[in-house]
Amino acid sequence: MKNPFRWLAVVLVVSACGVALAQTTPAPVAPASEVLPAAPAPAPTAPVPAMPTTPTATAAGTASAPAPAGPDDVVLPPPRQEGGKPLLQALRERKSEREFSPEPLPLQQLSDLLWAAAGISRPESGKRTIPSAKNWQMVEVVAILPDGAYLYDAKANLLRNLAKDDLRPLAGKQGFVASAPLTLVYVSDPLKLPIEVPEEDRTLYAAVETGCITQNVYLFCASEGLATVVRASVDRPVLAMALHLPLTHRITLVQTVGKRP
Repeated sequence: MKNPFRWLAVVLVVSACGVALAQTTPAPVAPASEVLPAAPAPAPTAPVPAMPTTPTATAAGTASAPAPAGPDDVVLPPPRQEGGKPLLQALRERKSEREFSPEPLPLQQLSDLLWAAAGISRPESGKRTIPSAKNWQMVEVVAILPDGAYLYDAKANLLRNLAKDDLRPLAGKQGFVASAPLTLVYVSDPLKLPIEVPEEDRTLYAAVETGCITQNVYLFCASEGLATVVRASVDRPVLAMALHLPLTHRITLVQTVGKRP
């Protein structure tokens, strides 16, 4: 007769293994949707007004079509590109002046001034009256007038409204700024340059473009018998906020223009 205790030991071992397996087998987990409450939907955020952008020509001369004029924009007459004083005479008469008549500039003269500052001189390539590194055109011109502030869109030849308030008191710290009919604000957009361009070069390119624009304005004013002065004394953060400029944009200089009193 076989040993009965041997079979009893086998039965006990098998039973013990079954108990161990039962203890280590994980219990079924309920789906997360049955355990955790659903996350609330994010609250809608109000859109942030953005500064209108002007189409920029590339080095190859291509550019997107300009957007049509809005209800608060100002369509400029075609700029006159002939006439004026001889260049050498304008250079001799170029100077800074700080006394201005409050009389507004005629719209035709304003169009001519903006074209001289940074207008399109070669429509086939979209290039402007000023030099620009690789034609990146990183500096824009903003015109502050008594009835509001406008971005000069050279390709469309119009002023795109940025603000409807009279921002002239914010355009400088000198007393004559608030009553002069026009202040030009030069704004650089570093994002127009490729990301690999060093920050030092971005600053340099913006300074060069701004300097060329200011000299164009000086020469135009000398030719037209207008007064002008370029200035650095302006509260840039305050003015940038009033103009709704993106945080990446930088005000470089401002330049006041008007008739002599």
